[in-house]
Amino acid sequence: MHMTNIAFIGLGIMGNPMAVHLANAGHTVTGLDRSPERAEDLVAAGGRAATSLADAVKGADVICVMVPDSPDVQAVLEGEDGVFQLAETGTLIIDFSSIRPDVTQQLAEQARALGFHLLDAPVSGGEAGAKNAALSIMVGGDADDFAKAKPLFDVVGKTVVHVGPSGSGQTVKAANQLIVAANIQAVAEAVVFLEAYGVDTKAALEVLGGGLAGSTVLNQKKENMLSRSFQPGFRIDLHHKDMGIVTAAAREAGVVVPLGALVAQLVASARANGDGGLDHSALLRGVERLSGKEIG
Repeated sequence: MHMTNIAFIGLGIMGNPMAVHLANAGHTVTGLDRSPERAEDLVAAGGRAATSLADAVKGADVICVMVPDSPDVQAVLEGEDGVFQLAETGTLIIDFSSIRPDVTQQLAEQARALGFHLLDAPVSGGEAGAKNAALSIMVGGDADDFAKAKPLFDVVGKTVVHVGPSGSGQTVKAANQLIVAANIQAVAEAVVFLEAYGVDTKAALEVLGGGLAGSTVLNQKKENMLSRSFQPGFRIDLHHKDMGIVTAAAREAGVVVPLGALVAQLVASARANGDGGLDHSALLRGVERLSGKEIG
């Protein structure tokens, strides 16, 4: 792969290990984050910490973006002194963020008009997936651009699929977040239910995990729930944003998502009760509140 100079914008819970994997794979990676200390792991892996966006994208063949929300991506790409102004024409831009599909489509149109190549490539797998380079990556955009970027995706992901034109990756990610939130809520309710009957909950989750009720969510989140340890791998604040994307996009398409709407309200409730900074497995605390239990 000739695209070896990479600018990585956003070194948070997900972006940090992804940038490190790319550096460890031999690519020249320059990272930028609002909190400069987040670049320490990348620097230790042989990468470089940029002092500004202009510094980060200078000479970059590929620009990766991993920031929280649609306005953040818009600011990075089309804002004053943004990527569209600073990067070299022809640069491939990979947006790993999870944002609104319509915003992605608008950005992709701008990118094409300016001579850039933009792929929307949101990821699933949480912090564990990012650290283990086992992310599921759903990619929207031009097929040729996807083929060129595939070696990079393979460094940070395990399941990498081109799902259609620009915006398709974000649409698939919205569906992913609907499934994940509903699954977490179901597991949380099951845990509180089991505990109420004095069952050995750890043993119960082990056997449930081996049957039809088993899932990646159950495997990855059961320890959080059992230990009431909600250090964020994926914050409720972000899942709240994603559920807003799901419900708005469903309404736009005339699709009814009653379970999605209910879970969106439960996520919103968790956030309103001060749990926004916790891992989304902390939806368990909402079940405890509604059940009149002591909050774990």
